[in-house]
Amino acid sequence: MTETLPVQEAPKRGVPLWAQIVVWTGLVVLLAVVALGLRRAQQGTVQPGEVIPDFSLTLFDGYEFEGKEKVNFSELRGKVVVINFWASWCKPCEQEAADLEAAWRYYQPTGEVVFIGIDYVDTEPEARGYLTKFDITYPNGPDLATRISQFFRIKGVPETYFIDRNGVLQYIQVGPFSNETQIRQQVDKLLNQ
Repeated sequence: MTETLPVQEAPKRGVPLWAQIVVWTGLVVLLAVVALGLRRAQQGTVQPGEVIPDFSLTLFDGYEFEGKEKVNFSELRGKVVVINFWASWCKPCEQEAADLEAAWRYYQPTGEVVFIGIDYVDTEPEARGYLTKFDITYPNGPDLATRISQFFRIKGVPETYFIDRNGVLQYIQVGPFSNETQIRQQVDKLLNQ
């Protein structure tokens, strides 16, 4: 008869303390990022009364602002700014394109109003085709990596933001304008402040 001896198990070693700290810290950071993302998503678009912080937009060739290939929002203080998010694939954007251009041409000689077009989730050839088709002349550029549209938390295109001379958002138009008069009414309110 053979005798079986009990097998001795090796003592269990726990996860080192430093590894536990790293794992828990990583988990807490991940949860914080998710919570901030959810909070931001629930906020909706920026709201009238909010000061718009500085951002920069690289412009398409031929659509520069005062000869510059990039426009920094902070450089526009003292002017009324109209920011229009659009895309070449957006049919409602086409409905308002001519009205936006007409309003821009009306205010451009004064130098008190700046229109900026921000092309959303598009390709440059299609965007340039759109700008040519509607004879758009005001500064325009692509929203690379959707940085600017994420800041404004746009819901879709077209969306237009009217910002006063102090950089404070005063009015948001979600969807297309019906006519040039609607655009000019909003700009005139800001010019008369």
